[in-house]
Amino acid sequence: MLSLRNISKVYPPAQTALAGVTLEAKQGDFIFVAGASGAGKSTLLKLIYGAELPTAGELVVCDAPLNANRKFALPQFRRQLGIIFQDYKLLPRQTVLDNVALSLEVQGVPLTARRRRARALLEEIGLGDKADQFPPVLSGGEQQRVAVARALIHRPRLILADEPTGNLDHEMAKIVFDLLMEANAGGVTVVVATHDLAMIENLGFRTVVLDRGKILGDFEGSRRGGI
Repeated sequence: MLSLRNISKVYPPAQTALAGVTLEAKQGDFIFVAGASGAGKSTLLKLIYGAELPTAGELVVCDAPLNANRKFALPQFRRQLGIIFQDYKLLPRQTVLDNVALSLEVQGVPLTARRRRARALLEEIGLGDKADQFPPVLSGGEQQRVAVARALIHRPRLILADEPTGNLDHEMAKIVFDLLMEANAGGVTVVVATHDLAMIENLGFRTVVLDRGKILGDFEGSRRGGI
């Protein structure tokens, strides 16, 4: 599902974001990537979903090698992924309902079916009454929950989440993690970048600790993933 071998990422002129990172994940794993701001968490996720290419090393995600010579279509590759961005990346001129249903539209799901599924998911995360509103009028926490719903709705093989609870209170954070764990229990691989140490400790999943672009530790945790 996920294989990083001695991955490095250096930005010009000489800023090292990742240095010699090796990480393996199989289908059904749930992994936290922890570390302070600037540790390399977001860069790691960008490499995994193809927004950046590694400077050195070998990277394979969902059976696709991600390197400068990649010979596959990035949009098709990303259909296997659910990505929760730290800055949401919602479409401001589309309703909340249509933002969530977008990935189903790309997959060719009929309008009525995709809107029904999107509305049900919005109800589950407490945003059913916001379905016909537009993202700019929502609070940061509400936009974050919409982003989570959009990432989950098409049942991806791999979910990548960059600080998914950064703008949520404890109750809403629990709802988000319940959704991620539900997807994981169905066999979806989940990778969450976070500095929420309390949530990491409470859930007990495998945790990879980054510091200045290097892995300081890879702790198995007491809780297993979906498979």
